[in-house]
Amino acid sequence: MINMTRSKTKMPEQDPQIRNKNFDEVTTGYTEEMAIHEAMRCLKCRKHPCMTEGCPVHNHIPDFIAKVTEGEFEEAYQILKQTTTLPAVCGRVCPQYLQCEGSCVRAKKGKPVAIGALERFVADWHRHHKDKDAPRDIKLNGYKVAVIGSGPAGITCAGDLADMGYEVTIFEREDILGGVLAYGIPEFRLPKEILELEVYSLNSKGVHIETGKALGKDFTLDDLLEKQGFHAVFIGNGAGKPTKLGIPGAELEGVVSAADYLSKINLENTLPESRKIAIIGGGNVAMDACRAAMRGPKAEKVYVVYRRSLLEMPADPTEIQEAMDEGIEFMYLTGPLEVLGENGKVTGLKCQKMFLSDPDESGRRSPVPLKDSEFVLDVDCIIEAIGNGSDNACADGVKTSEGKGYITVDDDTFATSRKGVYAGGDTVTGPKTVISAMGAGKKAAIAISEYLK
Repeated sequence: MINMTRSKTKMPEQDPQIRNKNFDEVTTGYTEEMAIHEAMRCLKCRKHPCMTEGCPVHNHIPDFIAKVTEGEFEEAYQILKQTTTLPAVCGRVCPQYLQCEGSCVRAKKGKPVAIGALERFVADWHRHHKDKDAPRDIKLNGYKVAVIGSGPAGITCAGDLADMGYEVTIFEREDILGGVLAYGIPEFRLPKEILELEVYSLNSKGVHIETGKALGKDFTLDDLLEKQGFHAVFIGNGAGKPTKLGIPGAELEGVVSAADYLSKINLENTLPESRKIAIIGGGNVAMDACRAAMRGPKAEKVYVVYRRSLLEMPADPTEIQEAMDEGIEFMYLTGPLEVLGENGKVTGLKCQKMFLSDPDESGRRSPVPLKDSEFVLDVDCIIEAIGNGSDNACADGVKTSEGKGYITVDDDTFATSRKGVYAGGDTVTGPKTVISAMGAGKKAAIAISEYLK
Protein backbone atom coordinates (compact mmCIF):
# COMPACT_ATOMS: atom_id res chain seq x y z
CA MET A 1 0.00 0.00 0.00
CA ILE A 2 1.30 3.45 -0.92
CA ASN A 3 0.64 6.57 1.14
CA MET A 4 -0.15 9.35 -1.32
CA THR A 5 0.20 12.17 1.21
CA ARG A 6 2.12 14.98 -0.50
CA SER A 7 3.89 16.27 2.62
CA LYS A 8 6.57 14.57 4.68
CA THR A 9 5.76 13.24 8.12
CA LYS A 10 7.04 16.03 10.36
CA MET A 11 9.64 14.97 12.90
CA PRO A 12 9.00 16.15 16.48
CA GLU A 13 11.39 18.85 17.70
CA GLN A 14 12.13 21.11 20.65
CA ASP A 15 10.51 24.54 20.77
CA PRO A 16 12.94 27.03 19.16
CA GLN A 17 12.90 29.38 22.16
CA ILE A 18 13.80 26.53 24.49
CA ARG A 19 16.35 24.70 22.36
CA ASN A 20 18.33 27.87 21.59
CA LYS A 21 19.65 27.73 25.16
CA ASN A 22 20.56 24.04 25.34
CA PHE A 23 22.64 21.55 23.38
CA ASP A 24 20.12 18.73 23.40
CA GLU A 25 19.26 17.36 19.98
CA VAL A 26 16.84 19.67 18.14
CA THR A 27 14.75 16.90 16.58
CA THR A 28 13.69 13.87 18.58
CA GLY A 29 13.15 11.33 15.80
CA TYR A 30 10.22 9.35 14.43
CA THR A 31 8.12 6.94 16.41
CA GLU A 32 7.57 3.50 14.84
CA GLU A 33 4.15 4.58 13.61
CA MET A 34 5.56 7.77 12.05
CA ALA A 35 8.36 5.84 10.33
CA ILE A 36 5.99 3.29 8.80
CA HIS A 37 3.61 6.06 7.68
CA GLU A 38 6.45 7.96 5.99
CA ALA A 39 8.01 4.84 4.44
CA MET A 40 4.69 4.06 2.78
CA ARG A 41 5.06 7.27 0.75
CA CYS A 42 7.75 5.52 -1.34
CA LEU A 43 6.43 4.89 -4.86
CA LYS A 44 8.62 1.81 -5.38
CA CYS A 45 9.76 3.23 -8.72
CA ARG A 46 11.73 1.01 -11.08
CA LYS A 47 14.92 3.03 -11.65
CA HIS A 48 15.64 4.02 -7.99
CA PRO A 49 17.35 7.37 -8.73
CA CYS A 50 17.62 8.02 -4.98
CA MET A 51 20.12 5.16 -4.84
CA THR A 52 21.76 5.22 -8.27
CA GLU A 53 22.04 8.99 -8.77
CA GLY A 54 21.57 10.64 -5.39
CA CYS A 55 23.61 8.55 -2.94
CA PRO A 56 27.45 8.64 -3.20
CA VAL A 57 27.72 5.23 -1.45
CA HIS A 58 24.67 3.78 -3.26
CA ASN A 59 22.71 2.72 -0.19
CA HIS A 60 19.94 0.26 -1.08
CA ILE A 61 17.32 2.86 -0.24
CA PRO A 62 14.17 1.25 -1.73
CA ASP A 63 15.00 -2.06 -0.03
CA PHE A 64 15.51 -0.64 3.45
CA ILE A 65 12.40 1.53 3.16
CA ALA A 66 10.36 -1.52 2.10
CA LYS A 67 11.46 -3.27 5.30
CA VAL A 68 10.37 -0.25 7.34
CA THR A 69 6.86 -0.43 5.85
CA GLU A 70 6.71 -4.05 7.07
CA GLY A 71 7.91 -3.13 10.55
CA GLU A 72 11.10 -5.13 9.98
CA PHE A 73 13.40 -2.47 11.40
CA GLU A 74 16.43 -4.63 12.16
CA GLU A 75 16.35 -6.05 8.65
CA ALA A 76 16.23 -2.47 7.34
CA TYR A 77 19.31 -1.65 9.43
CA GLN A 78 21.25 -4.63 8.13
CA ILE A 79 20.49 -3.56 4.55
CA LEU A 80 21.92 -0.11 5.26
CA LYS A 81 25.04 -1.54 6.91
CA GLN A 82 25.92 -3.35 3.70
CA THR A 83 26.97 -0.03 2.18
CA THR A 84 27.33 2.60 4.92
CA THR A 85 29.44 2.71 8.05
CA LEU A 86 27.60 5.64 9.64
CA PRO A 87 23.80 5.43 9.15
CA ALA A 88 22.90 7.25 12.38
CA VAL A 89 25.33 10.04 11.51
CA CYS A 90 24.28 10.39 7.87
CA GLY A 91 20.62 10.31 8.82
CA ARG A 92 21.26 13.41 10.90
CA VAL A 93 23.81 15.59 9.12
CA CYS A 94 23.76 14.77 5.40
CA PRO A 95 22.08 17.32 3.09
CA GLN A 96 19.56 14.83 1.73
CA TYR A 97 17.80 17.60 -0.20
CA LEU A 98 20.84 17.71 -2.51
CA GLN A 99 21.37 13.96 -2.70
CA CYS A 100 18.97 11.05 -2.19
CA GLU A 101 15.86 13.13 -1.53
CA GLY A 102 16.85 15.51 -4.31
CA SER A 103 16.55 12.58 -6.73
CA CYS A 104 13.33 11.13 -5.26
CA VAL A 105 10.57 10.64 -7.86
CA ARG A 106 7.97 11.41 -5.17
CA ALA A 107 9.11 15.06 -5.25
CA LYS A 108 7.53 15.55 -8.68
CA LYS A 109 4.17 15.80 -6.94
CA GLY A 110 4.78 17.03 -3.42
CA LYS A 111 7.69 16.52 -1.04
CA PRO A 112 10.25 13.71 -1.40
CA VAL A 113 10.22 10.74 0.94
CA ALA A 114 12.07 11.65 4.16
CA ILE A 115 14.91 9.21 3.45
CA GLY A 116 17.28 10.82 5.94
CA ALA A 117 14.78 10.71 8.77
CA LEU A 118 14.04 7.05 8.01
CA GLU A 119 17.75 6.19 7.95
CA ARG A 120 18.13 7.87 11.33
CA PHE A 121 15.11 6.04 12.72
CA VAL A 122 16.39 2.64 11.62
CA ALA A 123 19.87 3.24 13.08
CA ASP A 124 18.41 4.53 16.35
CA TRP A 125 16.03 1.57 16.58
CA HIS A 126 18.96 -0.81 16.23
CA ARG A 127 20.90 1.09 18.90
CA HIS A 128 18.02 0.87 21.38
CA HIS A 129 17.09 -2.75 20.71
CA LYS A 130 20.30 -4.61 19.88
CA ASP A 131 23.61 -5.18 21.61
CA LYS A 132 26.84 -3.79 20.22
CA ASP A 133 28.15 -5.47 17.10
CA ALA A 134 30.08 -8.61 18.01
CA PRO A 135 33.73 -8.90 16.91
CA ARG A 136 33.96 -10.31 13.41
CA ASP A 137 36.18 -13.23 12.46
CA ILE A 138 37.86 -11.88 9.32
CA LYS A 139 40.76 -13.79 7.78
CA LEU A 140 43.70 -11.45 7.19
CA ASN A 141 45.35 -11.48 3.76
CA GLY A 142 48.82 -10.40 4.91
CA TYR A 143 48.71 -6.77 3.74
CA LYS A 144 48.87 -3.73 6.05
CA VAL A 145 47.27 -0.37 5.24
CA ALA A 146 47.63 2.88 7.20
CA VAL A 147 44.78 5.37 7.26
CA ILE A 148 45.62 8.95 8.27
CA GLY A 149 42.59 10.72 9.73
CA SER A 150 39.39 9.34 11.21
CA GLY A 151 36.80 11.53 9.54
CA PRO A 152 34.10 10.10 7.25
CA ALA A 153 36.55 9.27 4.42
CA GLY A 154 39.10 7.58 6.69
CA ILE A 155 36.51 5.64 8.70
CA THR A 156 34.84 4.31 5.55
CA CYS A 157 38.11 3.39 3.85
CA ALA A 158 39.36 1.63 7.01
CA GLY A 159 36.12 -0.29 7.54
CA ASP A 160 35.87 -1.46 3.94
CA LEU A 161 39.52 -2.54 3.81
CA ALA A 162 39.09 -4.44 7.08
CA ASP A 163 36.09 -6.24 5.58
CA MET A 164 38.34 -7.29 2.68
CA GLY A 165 40.90 -8.83 5.03
CA TYR A 166 43.47 -6.07 5.30
CA GLU A 167 45.17 -5.24 8.58
CA VAL A 168 44.28 -1.57 9.05
CA THR A 169 45.62 1.04 11.46
CA ILE A 170 44.06 4.50 11.82
CA PHE A 171 46.32 7.37 12.89
CA GLU A 172 44.32 10.29 14.33
CA ARG A 173 45.97 13.51 15.53
CA GLU A 174 43.24 14.30 18.09
CA ASP A 175 42.51 12.25 21.19
CA ILE A 176 39.11 11.15 19.88
CA LEU A 177 37.93 9.69 16.60
CA GLY A 178 35.55 11.25 14.12
CA GLY A 179 37.43 14.14 12.54
CA VAL A 180 35.12 17.00 11.64
CA LEU A 181 32.18 14.95 12.93
CA ALA A 182 33.68 15.12 16.42
CA TYR A 183 35.05 18.65 16.55
CA GLY A 184 33.05 20.52 13.93
CA ILE A 185 29.37 19.61 14.38
CA PRO A 186 27.53 20.74 17.55
CA GLU A 187 25.75 18.22 19.76
CA PHE A 188 22.32 19.66 19.00
CA ARG A 189 22.80 18.24 15.49
CA LEU A 190 24.97 15.20 16.23
CA PRO A 191 25.11 13.88 19.82
CA LYS A 192 28.52 12.56 20.88
CA GLU A 193 27.01 9.27 22.02
CA ILE A 194 25.69 8.57 18.51
CA LEU A 195 29.02 9.37 16.89
CA GLU A 196 31.06 7.30 19.34
CA LEU A 197 28.90 4.20 18.90
CA GLU A 198 29.19 4.27 15.12
CA VAL A 199 32.84 5.26 14.88
CA TYR A 200 34.07 2.80 17.45
CA SER A 201 32.20 -0.03 15.73
CA LEU A 202 35.46 -0.26 13.77
CA ASN A 203 36.81 -2.16 16.77
CA SER A 204 34.55 -5.08 15.91
CA LYS A 205 36.27 -5.28 12.52
CA GLY A 206 39.72 -5.49 14.08
CA VAL A 207 40.86 -2.01 13.01
CA HIS A 208 43.77 -0.74 15.14
CA ILE A 209 43.39 2.82 16.37
CA GLU A 210 46.17 5.19 17.44
CA THR A 211 45.01 8.62 18.64
CA GLY A 212 47.20 11.61 19.35
CA LYS A 213 49.39 10.76 16.33
CA ALA A 214 49.91 13.47 13.71
CA LEU A 215 51.55 13.24 10.28
CA GLY A 216 54.79 15.21 10.28
CA LYS A 217 55.03 15.30 14.05
CA ASP A 218 54.84 11.67 15.18
CA PHE A 219 55.50 9.89 11.88
CA THR A 220 56.10 10.48 8.17
CA LEU A 221 54.98 8.70 5.04
CA ASP A 222 58.51 7.27 4.79
CA ASP A 223 58.14 5.84 8.30
CA LEU A 224 54.88 4.12 7.42
CA LEU A 225 55.93 2.70 4.07
CA GLU A 226 59.59 1.93 4.69
CA LYS A 227 59.96 1.29 8.43
CA GLN A 228 56.58 0.21 9.82
CA GLY A 229 55.81 -2.21 7.02
CA PHE A 230 52.62 -0.70 5.62
CA HIS A 231 51.97 -1.62 2.01
CA ALA A 232 49.71 1.37 1.27
CA VAL A 233 48.51 4.59 2.89
CA PHE A 234 45.21 6.46 2.66
CA ILE A 235 45.20 10.15 3.60
CA GLY A 236 41.85 11.42 4.81
CA ASN A 237 42.91 14.27 7.07
CA GLY A 238 40.15 16.66 6.02
CA ALA A 239 40.24 20.40 5.40
CA GLY A 240 40.68 22.00 8.79
CA LYS A 241 42.92 24.94 7.92
CA PRO A 242 40.71 28.05 8.25
CA THR A 243 40.62 30.82 5.65
CA LYS A 244 41.22 34.23 7.24
CA LEU A 245 39.16 37.37 6.72
CA GLY A 246 42.14 39.43 5.66
CA ILE A 247 40.69 42.78 6.75
CA PRO A 248 42.18 45.38 9.12
CA GLY A 249 41.79 44.44 12.78
CA ALA A 250 41.33 40.71 12.14
CA GLU A 251 44.21 40.00 14.54
CA LEU A 252 42.31 41.43 17.54
CA GLU A 253 41.29 39.25 20.48
CA GLY A 254 37.73 38.09 19.85
CA VAL A 255 38.22 37.15 16.19
CA VAL A 256 38.19 33.37 15.86
CA SER A 257 37.74 30.80 13.10
CA ALA A 258 34.56 28.75 13.10
CA ALA A 259 36.69 25.59 13.20
CA ASP A 260 38.44 26.71 16.39
CA TYR A 261 35.22 28.02 17.93
CA LEU A 262 33.31 24.78 17.38
CA SER A 263 36.31 22.65 18.34
CA LYS A 264 36.59 24.41 21.70
CA ILE A 265 32.92 23.74 22.39
CA ASN A 266 32.98 20.11 21.26
CA LEU A 267 36.34 18.96 22.61
CA GLU A 268 36.71 21.13 25.71
CA ASN A 269 33.02 21.49 26.62
CA THR A 270 33.46 25.22 27.15
CA LEU A 271 31.32 28.00 25.71
CA PRO A 272 32.75 31.50 25.11
CA GLU A 273 31.00 34.18 27.15
CA SER A 274 30.50 36.70 24.35
CA ARG A 275 27.40 38.90 24.37
CA LYS A 276 27.07 39.98 20.75
CA ILE A 277 28.49 37.77 18.03
CA ALA A 278 28.84 38.17 14.26
CA ILE A 279 29.41 35.14 12.03
CA ILE A 280 30.91 35.92 8.63
CA GLY A 281 29.80 33.44 5.97
CA GLY A 282 26.74 31.62 4.64
CA GLY A 283 27.57 27.91 4.55
CA ASN A 284 26.68 25.03 6.84
CA VAL A 285 29.66 25.75 9.09
CA ALA A 286 28.36 29.29 9.55
CA MET A 287 24.98 27.87 10.55
CA ASP A 288 26.57 25.54 13.11
CA ALA A 289 28.64 28.40 14.50
CA CYS A 290 25.81 30.92 14.80
CA ARG A 291 23.47 28.41 16.45
CA ALA A 292 26.19 27.34 18.89
CA ALA A 293 26.92 31.01 19.67
CA MET A 294 23.24 31.64 20.45
CA ARG A 295 23.48 28.94 23.12
CA GLY A 296 26.28 30.78 24.94
CA PRO A 297 25.60 31.64 28.60
CA LYS A 298 25.72 35.42 27.99
CA ALA A 299 24.62 35.60 24.37
CA GLU A 300 22.24 38.49 23.70
CA LYS A 301 22.44 38.90 19.93
CA VAL A 302 23.84 36.79 17.10
CA TYR A 303 24.21 38.01 13.52
CA VAL A 304 25.02 36.19 10.29
CA VAL A 305 26.79 38.58 7.92
CA TYR A 306 26.65 37.42 4.29
CA ARG A 307 27.72 39.29 1.14
CA ARG A 308 25.03 37.89 -1.10
CA SER A 309 21.28 37.29 -0.75
CA LEU A 310 19.37 34.40 0.79
CA LEU A 311 18.95 32.96 -2.71
CA GLU A 312 22.73 32.47 -3.06
CA MET A 313 23.34 31.23 0.47
CA PRO A 314 24.85 27.72 0.19
CA ALA A 315 23.77 26.42 3.60
CA ASP A 316 21.09 23.74 3.97
CA PRO A 317 17.70 25.53 3.84
CA THR A 318 16.55 23.54 6.88
CA GLU A 319 19.54 24.76 8.89
CA ILE A 320 18.89 28.35 7.81
CA GLN A 321 15.25 28.14 8.86
CA GLU A 322 16.12 26.55 12.21
CA ALA A 323 18.64 29.32 12.86
CA MET A 324 16.03 31.96 12.05
CA ASP A 325 13.51 30.25 14.33
CA GLU A 326 16.07 30.37 17.14
CA GLY A 327 16.31 34.16 16.93
CA ILE A 328 19.46 34.66 14.85
CA GLU A 329 19.44 37.79 12.67
CA PHE A 330 20.55 37.40 9.06
CA MET A 331 22.19 40.42 7.43
CA TYR A 332 22.21 39.78 3.68
CA LEU A 333 24.12 41.83 1.10
CA THR A 334 26.50 42.95 3.81
CA GLY A 335 30.29 42.86 3.56
CA PRO A 336 32.81 43.23 6.41
CA LEU A 337 35.34 46.06 6.01
CA GLU A 338 37.23 46.33 9.29
CA VAL A 339 37.30 44.90 12.80
CA LEU A 340 37.19 47.67 15.39
CA GLY A 341 38.67 47.35 18.85
CA GLU A 342 39.96 48.88 22.06
CA ASN A 343 42.79 47.62 24.25
CA GLY A 344 43.41 44.81 21.79
CA LYS A 345 39.85 43.45 21.97
CA VAL A 346 36.96 43.48 19.50
CA THR A 347 34.35 46.20 20.01
CA GLY A 348 32.65 46.26 16.62
CA LEU A 349 32.57 45.29 12.96
CA LYS A 350 32.55 47.96 10.28
CA CYS A 351 30.42 46.80 7.34
CA GLN A 352 28.99 48.11 4.10
CA LYS A 353 25.90 47.20 2.15
CA MET A 354 26.24 45.44 -1.20
CA PHE A 355 24.19 44.85 -4.32
CA LEU A 356 24.53 42.01 -6.83
CA SER A 357 25.95 42.55 -10.29
CA ASP A 358 24.45 41.16 -13.46
CA PRO A 359 25.16 37.44 -13.93
CA ASP A 360 28.52 36.55 -15.50
CA GLU A 361 29.03 33.82 -18.12
CA SER A 362 28.58 31.14 -15.47
CA GLY A 363 25.38 32.76 -14.20
CA ARG A 364 26.95 33.86 -10.91
CA ARG A 365 26.27 37.35 -9.59
CA SER A 366 29.03 39.11 -7.68
CA PRO A 367 28.56 41.42 -4.68
CA VAL A 368 29.36 45.08 -5.43
CA PRO A 369 29.81 47.73 -2.68
CA LEU A 370 27.03 50.28 -2.35
CA LYS A 371 28.44 53.79 -2.11
CA ASP A 372 28.17 55.59 1.26
CA SER A 373 26.54 52.61 2.98
CA GLU A 374 29.05 51.93 5.78
CA PHE A 375 27.83 51.19 9.28
CA VAL A 376 29.17 49.63 12.50
CA LEU A 377 27.80 46.48 14.09
CA ASP A 378 28.16 46.40 17.88
CA VAL A 379 29.80 43.04 18.61
CA ASP A 380 32.47 41.62 20.93
CA CYS A 381 33.15 38.40 18.99
CA ILE A 382 33.60 37.72 15.29
CA ILE A 383 33.59 34.18 13.90
CA GLU A 384 35.19 33.56 10.50
CA ALA A 385 33.28 30.91 8.52
CA ILE A 386 34.48 31.66 5.00
CA GLY A 387 36.05 28.34 4.03
CA ASN A 388 38.94 26.02 4.84
CA GLY A 389 42.06 24.67 3.21
CA SER A 390 44.04 21.54 3.98
CA ASP A 391 47.46 21.25 5.62
CA ASN A 392 49.46 18.67 3.69
CA ALA A 393 52.94 20.21 3.89
CA CYS A 394 54.17 17.07 5.70
CA ALA A 395 52.92 14.65 3.04
CA ASP A 396 56.31 14.06 1.42
CA GLY A 397 56.21 13.33 -2.29
CA VAL A 398 52.49 14.05 -2.58
CA LYS A 399 51.47 16.76 -5.05
CA THR A 400 49.09 19.43 -3.70
CA SER A 401 47.29 22.43 -5.16
CA GLU A 402 48.60 25.94 -4.64
CA GLY A 403 46.90 28.09 -2.04
CA LYS A 404 44.41 25.70 -0.44
CA GLY A 405 46.85 22.79 -0.21
CA TYR A 406 44.41 20.12 -1.42
CA ILE A 407 45.93 16.81 -2.50
CA THR A 408 45.88 16.06 -6.22
CA VAL A 409 44.61 12.56 -7.06
CA ASP A 410 43.60 10.48 -10.03
CA ASP A 411 39.86 10.92 -10.52
CA ASP A 412 39.21 7.19 -10.85
CA THR A 413 41.66 5.55 -8.44
CA PHE A 414 42.25 8.33 -5.86
CA ALA A 415 45.98 7.59 -6.23
CA THR A 416 48.32 10.49 -5.38
CA SER A 417 51.58 11.34 -7.09
CA ARG A 418 53.40 9.02 -4.67
CA LYS A 419 53.19 5.30 -5.32
CA GLY A 420 51.14 3.43 -2.75
CA VAL A 421 49.61 6.60 -1.28
CA TYR A 422 45.93 7.42 -1.84
CA ALA A 423 43.71 10.25 -0.60
CA GLY A 424 40.05 11.22 -0.50
CA GLY A 425 37.43 13.39 1.13
CA ASP A 426 37.79 17.07 2.03
CA THR A 427 41.59 16.97 1.79
CA VAL A 428 41.10 16.46 -1.97
CA THR A 429 37.87 18.30 -2.76
CA GLY A 430 37.69 20.92 -0.05
CA PRO A 431 34.79 20.97 2.43
CA LYS A 432 31.89 18.89 1.14
CA THR A 433 29.30 16.54 2.63
CA VAL A 434 29.81 13.62 4.99
CA ILE A 435 28.41 11.13 2.51
CA SER A 436 30.56 12.41 -0.39
CA ALA A 437 33.66 11.88 1.78
CA MET A 438 32.40 8.40 2.61
CA GLY A 439 31.93 7.72 -1.09
CA ALA A 440 35.55 8.72 -1.71
CA GLY A 441 36.76 6.46 1.10
CA LYS A 442 34.77 3.54 -0.33
CA LYS A 443 36.15 3.99 -3.85
CA ALA A 444 39.68 4.46 -2.56
CA ALA A 445 39.44 1.20 -0.57
CA ILE A 446 38.58 -0.67 -3.78
CA ALA A 447 41.46 1.01 -5.62
CA ILE A 448 43.93 0.20 -2.84
CA SER A 449 42.85 -3.43 -2.85
CA GLU A 450 43.29 -3.64 -6.62
CA TYR A 451 46.73 -2.04 -6.33
CA LEU A 452 47.93 -4.46 -3.64
CA LYS A 453 46.58 -7.55 -5.37
